[in-house]
Amino acid sequence: MRLLSRSFIKWLPLGLAVTMLSVVVYGAAQQTYRQAANDPQIQMAEDAAQAVASGSAPAQVVGSGTVDPSRSLAPFLIVVDPSGNVVASGARLDGSAPVPPKGVLDAAARLGEDLVTWQPRPGVRIASVEVPIDKGRKGFVVAGRSLRVVEEREDELLRLVGAGWFGTVLTTFAAIVFLGWAKSRRSPAPASGSGG
Repeated sequence: MRLLSRSFIKWLPLGLAVTMLSVVVYGAAQQTYRQAANDPQIQMAEDAAQAVASGSAPAQVVGSGTVDPSRSLAPFLIVVDPSGNVVASGARLDGSAPVPPKGVLDAAARLGEDLVTWQPRPGVRIASVEVPIDKGRKGFVVAGRSLRVVEEREDELLRLVGAGWFGTVLTTFAAIVFLGWAKSRRSPAPASGSGG
C-alpha cells in the first residue's frame, strides 16, 4: 500500500499534464470542426446581403428550393425584415420557416455579422451566420446548415481522446509503480547487528 501511495504522489504531476494536454487537444480539434461548419454559410450570407442591398428581390436571392434542416445537410438562406419577420426562406422546419432569436439579429446589427449555433427545436442544431442588410435597416440574411455530421465527428473525437487519455494515464501510472517496485527490490537489506 505504501508503494502505491508513493507511486501516486510521483505520478500526479505527469497525470495532470496528460489530462491538460488531452483537454487542449480535444478543445482545439473541436473548435476546428465547429468553425469549419460555418463554411460556406459566411460566403452565402455576405453575398446574399450585398445582393438584397443592391436591389435584388429576397425570394430571388433565396431561391426556389427548400431545405428541412432536421433531415438535410444542405445549406439554406433566410431573409428577414428589420423586425425579424421572414420575408423569404429556403428552409422549412415542421411546416414553417424557422426564425432566429431576436438577440442574434441584434448582435449581427451591432457587430456586422454573427456566427452562432442555433437550435430552433430540440434535436435540430444549426451552424448559422447572420449578416445585416444595410446595417440592419433593410433586414438580415441568415445562412445555415445542420450540425449533425459535425457533432457526430465531435463525439468520435471525444471517444478517441478519452481512450488515449485513459490508456496514457493507466500505462504511466503502472510504469511508475513498476519502477518503484523494482527499486525497492534492488535496495540492499539493512545490515543486522552482530552480538558479542
